Amino acid sequence: MTIRRAFVDLSVGQVHCASCGDPHAPPVLLLHQSPRSWAEYRAVLPLLGAHRHAIAMDTAGFGDSADGGVPASIAQWARVACELLDALNIPRADVVGHHTGGVVALELAAAFPHRVRSLVLSSTPYTDEAFRRARAQRPPIDEVAPSEDGSHLAALWQKRQAFYPPGRPDLLEAFVRDALKVERVEDGHRAVASCRMEDRIGLVTQPALIVRATLDPFAAPHAIELQHHLPQARIVDIEGGMVPLPDQMPEAFARTVLDFLATLP
Repeated sequence: MTIRRAFVDLSVGQVHCASCGDPHAPPVLLLHQSPRSWAEYRAVLPLLGAHRHAIAMDTAGFGDSADGGVPASIAQWARVACELLDALNIPRADVVGHHTGGVVALELAAAFPHRVRSLVLSSTPYTDEAFRRARAQRPPIDEVAPSEDGSHLAALWQKRQAFYPPGRPDLLEAFVRDALKVERVEDGHRAVASCRMEDRIGLVTQPALIVRATLDPFAAPHAIELQHHLPQARIVDIEGGMVPLPDQMPEAFARTVLDFLATLP
């Protein structure tokens, strides 16, 4: 199935997205983790596109999307995502987010509730005061000092290697390619770390699914806490899933999303 790529003029400048499936089918918007791009969903798009109009966007400032010089924040990224829906003439969509994308999806549902039919929150953290304190005490997640001999590229690879499946260097290569395109590689992580989700999550009333990648140490522990604040949500485990879940296990990921969407009225 063909993946169509396009740029759309929005308030921040040109925003890039990729889509698959019948444009008249029910739409699903896919939001990626930091510092990835739409390519995180490259293998997922055709699987969802067989049944839905699947759209994966590059968050403002990531991939091939401009940031308009606007400071990075979850609220800003949600606004731009809503602008994309406007530009594509999509009044209402199911929204899928992975890691940072899940945090953006929650804000999109809270700020623009009439635009979000349902949520799939994949490996999404719950960001409260305890989360912010813990994150402030940790070193940067992906930031590495530039070097003339290119050793910083190996350092970037090694920072992520323990959280990626063995024998899949292609997944780490995809991560490094995306990370190198981002001007400030920590922006996404800092935006998540400063997000006051505890003030916003109570506004989310849409049906929700929490996807737990069982081998993702950063996000899996948050599933129960998220469910506590989203009593309408249920949890589905994807066994063996790690940080790059959508491109590590695209069939399981797409099947989980489609099974959930099939339960909605």
